[in-house]
Amino acid sequence: MRLFAGTPWDRPPTCERCGKVLAECRCPPAPSPPREYLAPQKQTARLALEKRGGGRFVTVIHGLSAADNDLAALLAKLKAEQGAGGTVKDDTIEIQGKHLERVREALLAIGYKVKG
Repeated sequence: MRLFAGTPWDRPPTCERCGKVLAECRCPPAPSPPREYLAPQKQTARLALEKRGGGRFVTVIHGLSAADNDLAALLAKLKAEQGAGGTVKDDTIEIQGKHLERVREALLAIGYKVKG
């Protein structure tokens, strides 16, 4: 006799939706629930202008958590409005060039509180 004979661990796993053995199940994968982000009105973005090597300037946005925001979508929107390149590093958004005032206006229009 096997150790787990007749127990739930002895039976092969089954699909929760159709009840078939997982190897025979043809159910589509369950959709993942959409992520919920913190409302922009409850967050404060901190803006800064940094000078990099070669005399280039970068507009930097601090204070927005990656867990509470879709930083990639926000970056894409800001890059399109400014006509500039940029990147997301950790919880920081960097946009190439001196765009402090235009980024401030764009963030305020979205609903973020802005400092700096």
